Amino acid sequence: MLSPVWVDAAFVGVGVLALYLGAEALVRGAASLALGLGIRAAVVGVTVVAFATTTPELFVAVLAGAGYSTALGLGAVVGSNIANVGLVLGTAALVRPFDVDGEVLRRHVPFMLGATALLVVLAVDGRISAVDGGVLLLALAAFTATLLLRSSGGRGSVRSAAPRDLLLVGAGLLALLVGARALIDGGTGLLAGFGVPTRVVGLTVLALGTSLPELATSVVSARRDEGTVSVANVVGSNIYNVLAVLGVLALFVPVNVPRSVVTVDLPVLVAFTLGGVALMIHDRDVSRLDGALLLGGYASFVVLLV
Repeated sequence: MLSPVWVDAAFVGVGVLALYLGAEALVRGAASLALGLGIRAAVVGVTVVAFATTTPELFVAVLAGAGYSTALGLGAVVGSNIANVGLVLGTAALVRPFDVDGEVLRRHVPFMLGATALLVVLAVDGRISAVDGGVLLLALAAFTATLLLRSSGGRGSVRSAAPRDLLLVGAGLLALLVGARALIDGGTGLLAGFGVPTRVVGLTVLALGTSLPELATSVVSARRDEGTVSVANVVGSNIYNVLAVLGVLALFVPVNVPRSVVTVDLPVLVAFTLGGVALMIHDRDVSRLDGALLLGGYASFVVLLV
């Protein structure tokens, strides 16, 4: 008979796989469906696809917050944003150095900085309330509206939306639900057996599991010499993680922010965010050395946590 540790480990593996496959199906189905409804490809890329890749964080954070603790959901979001900059961007740069598009720096990076600053301001009092969640969602609406306005210029060519697109969206959502549940149950059980605090579970296992879609997308983009996609993927994901995921979570249940998050985790998030932006601005590229620095910084963060 398998020991509880192996069962929990199996749940983590199944959860990560289901989250990855679910996100892939949802991205493909939602993007194709949106194009079929006449939405321009540029708009789909910065809205539908960006939000779809954030759905693992949304499912995990909401289910964790409702079923376990809001600190677990908050840790998953903060940890995922740190992983996106340190692990995802760093790995992509090691695979292939890339230039940073000026439009991303001018239009998207300021929103990422603003979202991070807003999170710090709302969390510093130790609680993210339903009102705070509403503020985050209003900021999300403003961000999305800005993207739509800047990307306006006529609708794309309209084609009929295929039933396959709807099936992909439905299957993706179902896989995300199953994967999120399995990852939460397995991750909490696995690390709790070793006495690891809930906060660390969210910052490590849940964060890494939910960052897989971004990691896969960025690595594939880097290998295809499409570095702009890697940067836009990380920046967009970090915006949606804060504004959409935490906004929805706070509406469901007020999020209690442990003191350790305010004094340690959020400063680390700010440091990674500012450091990542500084590397993007410097020479308008991210080199292999930059990637090694980001990846080394993230590895050090995880080691210090556990």
